[in-house]
Amino acid sequence: MGKFVYGRDLLHRFEGNPIVALEDIPFRCNTVFNGTPVKKDGVYYLLIRVEGQKGYSYFALAKSGDGFHFEVEDEPVMIPAETGEFAKYEKRGIEDPRITEIDGEYFVMYTAYSQYGARIALAKTEDFYNYERLALVSEPGNKDGILFPERINGEYVRLDRPIGANVGRMWVSFSKNLYDWGKSELLMSPRPRLWDSYRIGASVPPIKTNKGWLEIYHGVKMTSSGPIYRIGVVMLDLKDPTKIAHRAEEPILSPREDYERIGDVGNVVFACGAVVEDNDTIKVYYGGADTHLCVATMGYAELVDFASGTTLPD
Repeated sequence: MGKFVYGRDLLHRFEGNPIVALEDIPFRCNTVFNGTPVKKDGVYYLLIRVEGQKGYSYFALAKSGDGFHFEVEDEPVMIPAETGEFAKYEKRGIEDPRITEIDGEYFVMYTAYSQYGARIALAKTEDFYNYERLALVSEPGNKDGILFPERINGEYVRLDRPIGANVGRMWVSFSKNLYDWGKSELLMSPRPRLWDSYRIGASVPPIKTNKGWLEIYHGVKMTSSGPIYRIGVVMLDLKDPTKIAHRAEEPILSPREDYERIGDVGNVVFACGAVVEDNDTIKVYYGGADTHLCVATMGYAELVDFASGTTLPD
């Protein structure tokens, strides 16, 4: 047994990473990253952010039978709106989609980006190829919007990341209808000295466990050579998602491999979704260096224990 009983990170990288790279895209683009997965009827659908040659982002779709080996569709499935109310706020692209299934329907929260800044937008899909825009659900300066997979106390719930006082913190907001949001409350802030000391944001739609809502989030530490993005976990109360049951002090994944350190934005691992498998494992999909799409795995029960503070690595 090697020196690192748990490995350098709790998440175990797939040996075939990156799973989607520029060479795998069948149309011209600059980079591919930050994919949100859904597993339906044994097929993995991965909605991925692609940056085109013109410099703005849009969404493509990849499919897989095993969650590791993907084929990308020949054309993008969602591009920035060119007409209507969304066009004004998507002139600089659409970014970082997160898919959540609620009552058998698939909703996508994504970032609409324009000269006015970032806004959270909401869309809906039935087949992962066609997307109906529903609403712009935040004011400028907000992103990383993520829906809980069920109503809590009769309300839809989301996590988001507004910038206040030049700091990115995670907030919780509530809605009766998915369109009108309010009762916003601060959930958690960056922590001095730790790996998430500069900025934090929600990454993966919360996963319901027997110990609380498991949220996989990203944290940023600023260094003399720039920011470092890592992936961490927090457990929220099942009945009141404004309450933190436990927040792990150590990340579960840090940028170490070349495909995570070298790219358009170096030193980045950035999750956008996860799939819990029947064999008690979890697949976490993440962008590497804003240039590649990767996946890492871990025992699901082990991750739940770690996030809830039940066990800690040696």
